[in-house]
Amino acid sequence: MNALQQHLFDTYRAAQHAEPAPPVPGTHDVAVLRAARDHRRFEAVLAGRPTIGRLRLALRRRRRAAAC
Repeated sequence: MNALQQHLFDTYRAAQHAEPAPPVPGTHDVAVLRAARDHRRFEAVLAGRPTIGRLRLALRRRRRAAAC
């Protein structure tokens, strides 16, 4: 059973019990991704690491080391 079939089944069941319909699959995906990003940034602050531009900084350090 895929997500759409499960959603239709849950919607039918909610209608039978006079309950509100569940949210459509994928409704909260962006919010979950933002929360994960914010958590990673929070952990970086607690560890004393930069929160933004870490990949760019690492590549710059590697390029400078290769040039020497």
